[in-house]
Amino acid sequence: MNMLPETIEPITDAPGGFHPLFADVPSSVEFNKLRKRLLRLARQAIDDFSMIRPGDRWLIALSGGKDSYGLLALLLDLKWRGLLPVDLLACNLDQGQPNFPKHILPDYLNTYAIAHRIEYQDTYSVVTEKLPQGSTYCSLCSRLRRGHLYRIAREEGCSALVLGHHREDILETFFMNLLHGGRLAAMPPKLLNDDGDVMVLRPLAYCAEADLEKFAGAMKFPIIPCDLCGSQDGLQRNAMKAMLDDLEKRMPGRKDTMIHAMTNVRPSHLLDRKLFDFAALNETLTARQDVPDDI
Repeated sequence: MNMLPETIEPITDAPGGFHPLFADVPSSVEFNKLRKRLLRLARQAIDDFSMIRPGDRWLIALSGGKDSYGLLALLLDLKWRGLLPVDLLACNLDQGQPNFPKHILPDYLNTYAIAHRIEYQDTYSVVTEKLPQGSTYCSLCSRLRRGHLYRIAREEGCSALVLGHHREDILETFFMNLLHGGRLAAMPPKLLNDDGDVMVLRPLAYCAEADLEKFAGAMKFPIIPCDLCGSQDGLQRNAMKAMLDDLEKRMPGRKDTMIHAMTNVRPSHLLDRKLFDFAALNETLTARQDVPDDI
């Protein structure tokens, strides 16, 4: 069951045909439903969180994984349909990982005439030199990558850096913060960077990882696996993923319910005194008690 409201009109076929990326996709009813569902949810997130400023330029972070490929394809599809009035620039940050197939992404992007920039920065050596073998690389690797992407966004005149994080990424982050960080926080669909000059957008916030995986298979994206963090076992995120998958298996629909809960927060029913003035309740009660009964 989808707990998200359908407040925008349904996705219909583009009047101008289709983007070249979709020239050889399956013609099955199942794929068409999957494609339209992902488009609707991406558009819903873009609309819900006011991501669009017409005329802006977005930098699409393209790692070579299923999620970033899906993000790029869906945004190009929305733009082709006239539903996304921004310019798009795909960007891959080659981080110097050994045996990284450098030709795959440029060849793919050039085949479909997709505007892009390939940037080489050896963050792999920095991460492996600074952290002992067997430690978790993800945090440092992500910070270094994000810094370079902000710089590239500025250089390319992009107002936003767009990332492929999906529903499961947000839920996993929420539970990592809850169980390990002692705070209620997740990945926001829209965030202004610390310098205040680049917006971070996550249009796939409502999209299920399983749908993106099916979409990637049907689209035949040339997936490039991550040999750095993606090869490490025992990460906290993997434990959260397993927990959520088990919960979804036992109680189908819980992931959608949890995402919906994040849009329906009641500060007065939590314990954060910075979000709700509990002391003021005393004054409210006293004021009501002082009102004469005959009024």
